[in-house]
Amino acid sequence: MENGNITKASSFYTIGLSYKKADAEIRGKFSLDEIAKSRLLHQAKNEGIEALLIISTCNRTEIYGFAQHPFQLIKLLCENSKGTVEDFQKVAYVYKNQEAVTHMFRVGTGLDSQILGDFEIISQIKNSFMQSKTLQLTNNFLERLTNAVIQASKRIKNETEISSGATSVSFAAVQYIFKNVENIANKNILLFGTGKIGRNTCENLVKHTKHEQITLINRTKDKAERLARKLDVIVKDYTDLQLEIQKADVLVVATGAQNPTVDKAILNLKKPLTILDLSIPKNVNENVLDLENVSLVHMDFLSQMTDETLENRKQHIPAAEAIIEEIKEEFLAWTKQRKFAPTIHALKEKLNSIKEGELSVQRKKMNNFDEEQAELISARIIQKITNHFANHLKDENTTVDESIDWIERVFQLETSRK
Repeated sequence: MENGNITKASSFYTIGLSYKKADAEIRGKFSLDEIAKSRLLHQAKNEGIEALLIISTCNRTEIYGFAQHPFQLIKLLCENSKGTVEDFQKVAYVYKNQEAVTHMFRVGTGLDSQILGDFEIISQIKNSFMQSKTLQLTNNFLERLTNAVIQASKRIKNETEISSGATSVSFAAVQYIFKNVENIANKNILLFGTGKIGRNTCENLVKHTKHEQITLINRTKDKAERLARKLDVIVKDYTDLQLEIQKADVLVVATGAQNPTVDKAILNLKKPLTILDLSIPKNVNENVLDLENVSLVHMDFLSQMTDETLENRKQHIPAAEAIIEEIKEEFLAWTKQRKFAPTIHALKEKLNSIKEGELSVQRKKMNNFDEEQAELISARIIQKITNHFANHLKDENTTVDESIDWIERVFQLETSRK
């Protein structure tokens, strides 16, 4: 692969798994925190992979990149997570070239999200691309594709109503609390973890409850304090977690740990407790259900909660897909042109070389040889010939690889794509 062009030796792949086939436990095995992402990127660079982008959210873990075989990317994922190749094969997907491009458009625009129209994923795509670029693990193809997906996301958000209304895991969590916890106005809510979902959940809770009911705890206290100042809620030390759980009627866990942070050993309850685990991997050990008066709900259940807002969003899918198709076609046209550009350039150089040889012969033969006229006519002929070949390669019915090979063999061309 040269200059972002897909060649026989290297193809563009998407490998990964999502909520569609992988449950929370399996997704947890393959989730990548920031340390694991960095380790994977460095390993990819050391192994000679030219361009690669990683997405790891609560709903999916995916790698987009160039490889001679998709197993190169699958191996990277398994070696830097707790997942195995056997687990991967049971629930995963592999897309190649144009299918991989289409998948990235659908993911980045919220059409493949667990909650339709959730645009939070596009921020991770942007950040992941910048992380790869810092390590020089990007190329023209990946940069152009990422920008095209960002453009599609922006247009769909601005030109359709597919993200209208409040529908997200954090909003669903608040809906669940209000529907299932009686007399919530007089209950205490403890939020453990202030990551993105934790912050969003807290903001939604503040809109619908009294501020003094909500307590925040985070391993890094200053993060919790920054959020608390913004939302006017209470902050407690991480060392007070066990005591604060005893006071709580609702516990929302939104930590980013790779192992459970809450289990029955730290629960010394004197009243019923509703626990919502909004983490991937799961951060609440299911052994809490061994205790009486404990109910546990995971985010996968919350994500299945549909309402009128979500149904309304489905009406805007065709408009969103039309925008994707328009921008995707522009991108594919660009990739096609970049693919044959080196061949057209080499063809033009070859024809100019033939022209120079013939003009040199004619100069010696003809006393009144018109140099300027000969140059003008031959340049126009060369331009017309190369235009014909370029138009053939641009045609959507053309098999580009076969045509390029044919042109290069006939004219004995050496191009940069070899």
